[in-house]
Amino acid sequence: MNTAATGAASAPSVVGVIGGGRMGAGIAQSFAAAGSSVTVVESGEHAAAAALDRVATGLTRAAERGGLDAPAEDVLGRITVVGSVDELPRTSDLVVEAVPEDASLKARLLAAAERALSPATVLASNTSSLSVTDLASALSRPGRFLGMHFFNPVPASELIEIVVAPETEDATVGLALAWTHALGKKDVVVKDSPGFASSRLGVALGLEAIRMVEDGVAGPEAIDDAMRLGYKHPMGPLRLTDLVGLDVRLAIAEHLHATLGDRFAPPRLLRDKVARGELGRKTGQGFYTWP
Repeated sequence: MNTAATGAASAPSVVGVIGGGRMGAGIAQSFAAAGSSVTVVESGEHAAAAALDRVATGLTRAAERGGLDAPAEDVLGRITVVGSVDELPRTSDLVVEAVPEDASLKARLLAAAERALSPATVLASNTSSLSVTDLASALSRPGRFLGMHFFNPVPASELIEIVVAPETEDATVGLALAWTHALGKKDVVVKDSPGFASSRLGVALGLEAIRMVEDGVAGPEAIDDAMRLGYKHPMGPLRLTDLVGLDVRLAIAEHLHATLGDRFAPPRLLRDKVARGELGRKTGQGFYTWP
Protein backbone atom coordinates (compact mmCIF):
# COMPACT_ATOMS: atom_id res chain seq x y z
CA MET A 1 0.00 0.00 0.00
CA ASN A 2 1.16 3.52 -0.74
CA THR A 3 1.46 6.61 1.42
CA ALA A 4 0.89 10.28 0.81
CA ALA A 5 3.73 12.56 1.81
CA THR A 6 3.02 15.22 4.42
CA GLY A 7 5.95 16.90 6.15
CA ALA A 8 8.32 14.52 7.93
CA ALA A 9 5.75 11.75 8.18
CA SER A 10 3.54 9.94 5.68
CA ALA A 11 -0.24 9.87 5.77
CA PRO A 12 -2.08 6.82 4.42
CA SER A 13 -2.96 7.24 0.75
CA VAL A 14 -6.45 5.71 1.01
CA VAL A 15 -8.59 6.11 4.12
CA GLY A 16 -12.13 5.08 4.95
CA VAL A 17 -14.28 6.61 7.69
CA ILE A 18 -17.45 4.83 8.80
CA GLY A 19 -19.83 7.53 10.01
CA GLY A 20 -20.08 11.14 8.92
CA GLY A 21 -21.19 12.82 12.14
CA ARG A 22 -19.18 15.46 13.98
CA MET A 23 -16.32 13.08 14.80
CA GLY A 24 -16.33 11.21 11.48
CA ALA A 25 -16.38 14.45 9.49
CA GLY A 26 -13.49 15.79 11.55
CA ILE A 27 -11.46 12.62 10.99
CA ALA A 28 -12.17 12.74 7.25
CA GLN A 29 -11.19 16.41 7.11
CA SER A 30 -7.92 15.78 8.94
CA PHE A 31 -6.80 12.96 6.66
CA ALA A 32 -7.89 14.77 3.49
CA ALA A 33 -5.96 17.87 4.60
CA ALA A 34 -2.90 15.64 5.03
CA GLY A 35 -3.22 14.44 1.42
CA SER A 36 -5.20 11.22 1.82
CA SER A 37 -8.01 10.14 -0.48
CA VAL A 38 -10.95 9.64 1.91
CA THR A 39 -14.18 7.66 1.55
CA VAL A 40 -16.88 8.36 4.14
CA VAL A 41 -19.66 5.83 4.71
CA GLU A 42 -22.99 7.46 5.56
CA SER A 43 -26.34 5.98 4.61
CA GLY A 44 -29.09 8.09 3.10
CA GLU A 45 -28.94 11.08 0.80
CA HIS A 46 -29.66 13.61 3.54
CA ALA A 47 -27.04 12.18 5.92
CA ALA A 48 -24.45 12.05 3.13
CA ALA A 49 -25.06 15.69 2.24
CA ALA A 50 -24.88 16.68 5.91
CA ALA A 51 -21.53 14.88 6.28
CA LEU A 52 -20.03 16.74 3.32
CA ASP A 53 -21.41 20.00 4.65
CA ARG A 54 -19.73 19.41 8.02
CA VAL A 55 -16.41 18.83 6.30
CA ALA A 56 -16.84 21.88 4.06
CA THR A 57 -17.62 24.06 7.08
CA GLY A 58 -14.62 22.70 8.94
CA LEU A 59 -12.34 23.34 5.97
CA THR A 60 -13.59 26.91 5.64
CA ARG A 61 -12.77 27.54 9.29
CA ALA A 62 -9.35 25.91 8.92
CA ALA A 63 -8.59 28.04 5.87
CA GLU A 64 -9.56 31.20 7.79
CA ARG A 65 -7.07 30.22 10.50
CA GLY A 66 -4.36 29.55 7.92
CA GLY A 67 -4.39 25.86 8.79
CA LEU A 68 -4.54 24.40 5.28
CA ASP A 69 -1.69 23.78 2.85
CA ALA A 70 -4.09 23.63 -0.13
CA PRO A 71 -7.30 25.43 -1.10
CA ALA A 72 -10.32 24.20 0.84
CA GLU A 73 -12.11 23.13 -2.35
CA ASP A 74 -9.13 20.98 -3.36
CA VAL A 75 -9.12 19.24 0.01
CA LEU A 76 -12.88 18.70 -0.17
CA GLY A 77 -12.38 17.14 -3.60
CA ARG A 78 -10.39 14.33 -1.97
CA ILE A 79 -13.49 13.16 -0.08
CA THR A 80 -16.19 10.84 -1.43
CA VAL A 81 -19.32 9.73 0.41
CA VAL A 82 -20.77 6.25 -0.16
CA GLY A 83 -23.77 4.49 1.34
CA SER A 84 -22.29 1.19 2.52
CA VAL A 85 -19.08 -0.29 3.90
CA ASP A 86 -19.13 -2.63 0.89
CA GLU A 87 -18.28 0.42 -1.24
CA LEU A 88 -15.08 1.23 0.64
CA PRO A 89 -11.95 0.92 -1.56
CA ARG A 90 -10.64 -2.60 -1.02
CA THR A 91 -7.06 -1.33 -0.94
CA SER A 92 -7.70 1.18 1.86
CA ASP A 93 -4.68 1.58 4.14
CA LEU A 94 -6.81 2.54 7.13
CA VAL A 95 -10.52 2.46 7.92
CA VAL A 96 -11.71 4.25 11.07
CA GLU A 97 -15.12 3.44 12.54
CA ALA A 98 -16.71 6.57 14.05
CA VAL A 99 -20.35 5.70 14.76
CA PRO A 100 -22.19 6.23 18.11
CA GLU A 101 -21.04 4.37 21.23
CA ASP A 102 -23.08 1.23 20.63
CA ALA A 103 -20.91 -1.87 20.91
CA SER A 104 -23.13 -4.13 18.79
CA LEU A 105 -23.40 -1.52 16.03
CA LYS A 106 -19.65 -0.95 16.00
CA ALA A 107 -18.87 -4.68 15.96
CA ARG A 108 -21.31 -5.33 13.12
CA LEU A 109 -19.92 -2.53 10.94
CA LEU A 110 -16.29 -3.42 11.66
CA ALA A 111 -16.89 -7.06 10.74
CA ALA A 112 -18.66 -6.03 7.52
CA ALA A 113 -15.82 -3.69 6.64
CA GLU A 114 -13.23 -6.38 7.28
CA ARG A 115 -14.97 -8.67 4.81
CA ALA A 116 -14.90 -5.95 2.14
CA LEU A 117 -11.27 -4.94 2.62
CA SER A 118 -7.80 -6.28 1.92
CA PRO A 119 -6.18 -8.34 4.70
CA ALA A 120 -3.51 -5.63 4.88
CA THR A 121 -5.99 -2.89 5.83
CA VAL A 122 -5.76 -1.57 9.38
CA LEU A 123 -9.14 -1.22 11.08
CA ALA A 124 -9.55 1.23 13.96
CA SER A 125 -12.38 2.24 16.25
CA ASN A 126 -12.80 5.80 17.47
CA THR A 127 -14.54 4.56 20.61
CA SER A 128 -13.93 6.70 23.67
CA SER A 129 -14.67 4.01 26.26
CA LEU A 130 -15.87 0.66 24.87
CA SER A 131 -13.67 -2.42 25.07
CA VAL A 132 -11.40 -2.65 22.04
CA THR A 133 -10.77 -6.28 23.00
CA ASP A 134 -14.49 -7.09 22.81
CA LEU A 135 -14.78 -5.32 19.44
CA ALA A 136 -11.78 -7.29 18.16
CA SER A 137 -13.56 -10.55 18.99
CA ALA A 138 -15.94 -9.89 16.08
CA LEU A 139 -13.03 -9.83 13.61
CA SER A 140 -11.15 -12.54 11.76
CA ARG A 141 -7.93 -10.48 11.81
CA PRO A 142 -7.77 -8.91 15.29
CA GLY A 143 -4.05 -8.26 14.88
CA ARG A 144 -4.87 -5.53 12.33
CA PHE A 145 -7.26 -3.75 14.69
CA LEU A 146 -6.83 -1.20 17.47
CA GLY A 147 -8.42 1.88 18.97
CA MET A 148 -7.65 5.34 17.59
CA HIS A 149 -9.49 7.70 19.93
CA PHE A 150 -9.69 11.14 18.32
CA PHE A 151 -10.79 14.22 20.28
CA ASN A 152 -13.38 16.85 19.44
CA PRO A 153 -12.91 19.04 17.46
CA VAL A 154 -10.69 16.63 15.56
CA PRO A 155 -8.90 19.06 13.20
CA ALA A 156 -7.80 21.33 16.07
CA SER A 157 -7.12 18.67 18.71
CA GLU A 158 -3.49 17.71 19.34
CA LEU A 159 -4.07 14.18 20.63
CA ILE A 160 -4.91 10.70 19.40
CA GLU A 161 -5.15 8.01 22.07
CA ILE A 162 -3.87 4.71 20.66
CA VAL A 163 -5.59 1.80 22.42
CA VAL A 164 -3.89 -1.58 22.15
CA ALA A 165 -5.79 -4.84 22.65
CA PRO A 166 -4.00 -8.10 23.56
CA GLU A 167 -4.04 -9.39 19.96
CA THR A 168 -3.06 -6.10 18.28
CA GLU A 169 0.17 -6.62 16.33
CA ASP A 170 3.18 -4.38 16.95
CA ALA A 171 3.25 -3.50 13.26
CA THR A 172 -0.33 -2.23 13.50
CA VAL A 173 0.60 0.02 16.41
CA GLY A 174 3.60 1.29 14.46
CA LEU A 175 1.44 2.28 11.51
CA ALA A 176 -1.09 4.03 13.77
CA LEU A 177 1.70 6.02 15.41
CA ALA A 178 3.17 7.04 12.05
CA TRP A 179 -0.25 8.15 10.78
CA THR A 180 -0.88 10.08 14.00
CA HIS A 181 2.34 12.01 13.48
CA ALA A 182 1.51 12.54 9.80
CA LEU A 183 -1.61 14.41 10.93
CA GLY A 184 0.58 16.66 13.06
CA LYS A 185 -0.85 15.16 16.26
CA LYS A 186 0.70 13.60 19.34
CA ASP A 187 -0.01 10.15 20.71
CA VAL A 188 -0.51 8.43 24.00
CA VAL A 189 -0.44 4.63 23.89
CA VAL A 190 -2.55 2.77 26.45
CA LYS A 191 -3.60 -0.82 26.91
CA ASP A 192 -7.27 -1.61 26.55
CA SER A 193 -9.10 -0.98 29.84
CA PRO A 194 -12.44 0.66 30.72
CA GLY A 195 -12.33 4.31 29.70
CA PHE A 196 -8.68 4.05 28.65
CA ALA A 197 -6.74 6.99 30.16
CA SER A 198 -8.50 10.05 28.80
CA SER A 199 -12.17 9.15 29.26
CA ARG A 200 -11.60 7.57 32.66
CA LEU A 201 -9.99 10.69 34.09
CA GLY A 202 -12.06 13.18 32.09
CA VAL A 203 -15.38 11.61 33.04
CA ALA A 204 -14.38 11.39 36.71
CA LEU A 205 -13.72 15.14 36.75
CA GLY A 206 -16.87 15.93 34.77
CA LEU A 207 -19.14 13.83 37.00
CA GLU A 208 -17.78 15.45 40.15
CA ALA A 209 -18.35 18.90 38.65
CA ILE A 210 -21.98 17.91 37.92
CA ARG A 211 -22.40 16.70 41.51
CA MET A 212 -21.11 20.07 42.73
CA VAL A 213 -23.79 21.87 40.68
CA GLU A 214 -26.36 19.38 41.99
CA ASP A 215 -25.27 20.05 45.59
CA GLY A 216 -25.38 23.83 45.13
CA VAL A 217 -21.64 24.29 45.74
CA ALA A 218 -21.37 26.77 42.84
CA GLY A 219 -22.75 27.47 39.40
CA PRO A 220 -21.30 25.95 36.22
CA GLU A 221 -19.35 29.05 35.24
CA ALA A 222 -17.70 29.37 38.66
CA ILE A 223 -16.71 25.69 38.70
CA ASP A 224 -15.31 25.92 35.18
CA ASP A 225 -13.40 29.11 35.99
CA ALA A 226 -11.86 27.42 39.02
CA MET A 227 -10.36 24.70 36.83
CA ARG A 228 -9.53 26.97 33.92
CA LEU A 229 -7.88 29.75 35.91
CA GLY A 230 -6.60 27.78 38.89
CA TYR A 231 -5.40 24.63 37.12
CA LYS A 232 -4.83 26.03 33.61
CA HIS A 233 -7.32 23.69 31.95
CA PRO A 234 -8.11 25.09 28.50
CA MET A 235 -11.82 24.52 29.16
CA GLY A 236 -13.83 23.80 32.30
CA PRO A 237 -15.37 20.32 32.81
CA LEU A 238 -18.97 21.49 32.43
CA ARG A 239 -18.41 23.47 29.25
CA LEU A 240 -16.53 20.44 27.93
CA THR A 241 -19.49 18.22 28.86
CA ASP A 242 -21.71 20.50 26.79
CA LEU A 243 -19.30 20.26 23.88
CA VAL A 244 -19.02 16.46 24.04
CA GLY A 245 -22.77 16.03 24.59
CA LEU A 246 -24.50 15.16 27.85
CA ASP A 247 -25.95 12.02 26.28
CA VAL A 248 -22.47 10.87 25.25
CA ARG A 249 -21.08 11.60 28.70
CA LEU A 250 -23.97 9.70 30.31
CA ALA A 251 -23.40 6.66 28.10
CA ILE A 252 -19.70 6.59 28.97
CA ALA A 253 -20.45 7.05 32.68
CA GLU A 254 -22.92 4.16 32.61
CA HIS A 255 -20.31 1.93 30.97
CA LEU A 256 -17.66 2.91 33.52
CA HIS A 257 -20.15 2.48 36.36
CA ALA A 258 -20.85 -1.08 35.18
CA THR A 259 -17.17 -1.95 34.79
CA LEU A 260 -15.38 0.10 37.47
CA GLY A 261 -17.95 0.62 40.20
CA ASP A 262 -19.98 3.23 42.01
CA ARG A 263 -17.45 6.06 41.76
CA PHE A 264 -18.68 6.48 38.17
CA ALA A 265 -22.41 6.41 39.02
CA PRO A 266 -24.09 9.13 36.89
CA PRO A 267 -25.54 12.00 38.98
CA ARG A 268 -29.32 12.45 38.90
CA LEU A 269 -28.86 15.94 37.41
CA LEU A 270 -27.11 14.46 34.38
CA ARG A 271 -29.86 11.88 33.86
CA ASP A 272 -32.56 14.54 34.22
CA LYS A 273 -30.95 16.88 31.71
CA VAL A 274 -30.58 14.10 29.15
CA ALA A 275 -34.21 13.07 29.70
CA ARG A 276 -35.27 16.68 29.01
CA GLY A 277 -33.22 16.77 25.82
CA GLU A 278 -30.69 19.23 27.24
CA LEU A 279 -27.72 17.61 25.53
CA GLY A 280 -25.36 20.58 25.32
CA ARG A 281 -24.23 22.59 22.34
CA LYS A 282 -25.92 20.36 19.76
CA THR A 283 -29.37 21.12 21.20
CA GLY A 284 -28.65 24.68 22.33
CA GLN A 285 -28.98 23.93 26.05
CA GLY A 286 -26.91 21.97 28.53
CA PHE A 287 -25.13 23.48 31.51
CA TYR A 288 -24.90 26.57 29.34
CA THR A 289 -27.18 28.13 26.73
CA TRP A 290 -25.66 27.97 23.25
CA PRO A 291 -26.59 30.14 20.24
